[in-house]
Amino acid sequence: MAHRTRLWETPLQNSVLQCNLELFSSNLKKAFMALITSFVCLLGFSSPSYAQVEIDITEGNVQAIPIAISVFEGKTFEDQRFAQEVVQVIQADLAGSGLFEPLDPLSFIQKDASVLSVPKFSDWRVIKAQAVVVGKVERLPDRRIKAQYRLWDVFSGKQLSGEQFFIENENWRRVGHVIADTIYKRLTGETGYFDTRVAFIDETGGKKRRIKRLAVMDQDGHNLRYLTQGQHLVLTPRFGPRADELTFMSYESGVPRVYLLNLKTGLKRVVGDFPNMTFAPRFSPNGQKIIMSLQQGGNANIFTLDIGSKQTVRLTNSASIDTAPSYSPDGKKIVFESDRGGSKQLYVMNSDGSGAKRISFGDGRYSTPVWSPRGDLIAFTKQVPGRFLIGVMKPDGSGERILTEGYHNEGPTWAPNGRVLMFFRESPGAKGGARIYSVDLTGYNERRVRTPSWGSDPAWSPRVNK
Repeated sequence: MAHRTRLWETPLQNSVLQCNLELFSSNLKKAFMALITSFVCLLGFSSPSYAQVEIDITEGNVQAIPIAISVFEGKTFEDQRFAQEVVQVIQADLAGSGLFEPLDPLSFIQKDASVLSVPKFSDWRVIKAQAVVVGKVERLPDRRIKAQYRLWDVFSGKQLSGEQFFIENENWRRVGHVIADTIYKRLTGETGYFDTRVAFIDETGGKKRRIKRLAVMDQDGHNLRYLTQGQHLVLTPRFGPRADELTFMSYESGVPRVYLLNLKTGLKRVVGDFPNMTFAPRFSPNGQKIIMSLQQGGNANIFTLDIGSKQTVRLTNSASIDTAPSYSPDGKKIVFESDRGGSKQLYVMNSDGSGAKRISFGDGRYSTPVWSPRGDLIAFTKQVPGRFLIGVMKPDGSGERILTEGYHNEGPTWAPNGRVLMFFRESPGAKGGARIYSVDLTGYNERRVRTPSWGSDPAWSPRVNK
């Protein structure tokens, strides 16, 4: 992304523009503090930033905040049409989070809101908007897009944020995602997750002869790109610390091998040539290693591979099946699944393989653990008779909570802010297939993610513009 300019540094008529949390009006501040506190209380955790706010939660419903995304300006008629497509992206992102309620543009009283003037706050108060976004978008001759926006607190009449930035025209939807991310962060205190990608397995054809292709798309299902063409079975894509690096498993050579793919260059290479089957590859937090499970006879153990030196290190050595390893964000711990205790359960060990300790003790079988980017939770799949559950627990195994259940839920993956999960759900029957869903940590905002056909094994990228 090119240079970004803060618009609150540009004075407007008769207004003092600052960008501090203290400038929230009491109404808007209380609303968002209550919203975030409700969110934290539902999780059963405390948040240092909002610990002083105490709300008695009796129901799990989170009240969305009414926000008005005004009609964005455009220099030409074509720019105006294009600007409204950007507005639709912002509205969809914010509504999809479950934390915001974008108001119907038909209800807007002020029709001429501009980035160059202060909004008529009385008009926005009438329709009960608590925040309003104004903006302008235009296409430049050099094929870049110039975008400007300002976020205002309706009750105090203060600007909360504003920027001017440029984006390449090839992916114009990023304009909306970037603005939505900033609004989300400014009003919730959490990092946004809209300017991200999702890799997944696209599935077509009959259930017994399904063609599986590796694909990548924006987190809202747009800008789909196929990375393989279906000649070979592909599974378990996983992003590295950067959004342009992907590891996955493929049967291209006739047996499963782990591959590394650069999404910018298209360069693909085998990570390591192992004599036996390899499974569940993931990057280390620094991107220098890949951790995976290697089958040997009837059991499987966990290994790391240094990408640069190709040196492998064995971390577990048991007669059981140890698989699905995932690093903690600081790289000091690893969570994995193992049947060493007689059934599939979750274990945490040090990064050198020492000190393995079981952390799951509920009824059922646990699998596919994934450590949150925040480090505070581990997501998992849990199978009990007749049901497949997606849940989270703390790294010590306490605080287990189930977020969603279905016929066959599997494969949770975290948004980079650690507040939303994607997973896939298999529908029964000969004509059934897998669909990708998202759910937030309250468990009350579950949504289906659009894909062109069946989709499985989602993997959420880091933010694109880190």
